Amino acid sequence: MLRSILLALDDTPGAVAARDLALALARQHGARLTMAGLSAHDDGMEPTPLGASAFAEHRNAVLAARQQAENAAMLEAARTAAGSTPFETVTLDEAPEPALLAAGLGHDLIIVGRDSTLGREACEDGLAPAIPALVRDAARPLLVVPPGWTGGEGPVLVGLSPCAAAHRTLQALGQLGLARDTGCVVHAPDAAMAGAAAGYLTLHGAIAEGLAVPEITPELLLTEARAQHARMLAVGIEGDRGIWSLLFGSPVARLLREAPCPVFIHG
Repeated sequence: MLRSILLALDDTPGAVAARDLALALARQHGARLTMAGLSAHDDGMEPTPLGASAFAEHRNAVLAARQQAENAAMLEAARTAAGSTPFETVTLDEAPEPALLAAGLGHDLIIVGRDSTLGREACEDGLAPAIPALVRDAARPLLVVPPGWTGGEGPVLVGLSPCAAAHRTLQALGQLGLARDTGCVVHAPDAAMAGAAAGYLTLHGAIAEGLAVPEITPELLLTEARAQHARMLAVGIEGDRGIWSLLFGSPVARLLREAPCPVFIHG
């Protein structure tokens, strides 16, 4: 069961959508929600030119004050969105990746906006800089939310390849109850695997069916997600080779960048 959620909080459109989804899941499951925001620390400050320490000190103080103001505005917006739904806050006092990894150990699920910069420059492809490390190193599954997401009425789609990571994703999806009372379609390379996976999700309260397909491809999953107005897409990624290729246009990276719905992923 889903009992605790960690949200990476900032003001990018994907992070705002992620916040709203995190609040909805917290209400639905009665889960504890923690929102993790940035501190105004030196990692975001510019280097000091030789002989310009006084100027740099003033400039960095201005940057810190700006970060504090942005944090306060984000927190106020979160309180407004939450209404009566309780949440806790935690400050990330180091670089986002290690801070989120450490905080994630105390939660069942990490939620992040697809474009969430967490104080860094926006990346050109719209994929949060922290996501590769979270997929690679996090002990908990990750839910990546696209900008503008407001919910879907279609099924949860599962792309189940034979790799162990895909089966861990399936297990986490079922055990966290994210497919409970929801239509769920499992695509797998053969009918036996698809049927077994659908049966597993049914045991965890889903209304599941399995479909055998010749190959699990991004084109298949993206097409189905758009056509069926999917509420979530679940995939796994295996091993370091796949993780590092995430940075250079792997199939999973394409799904993360182009999916019209949140992507649930476990390494």
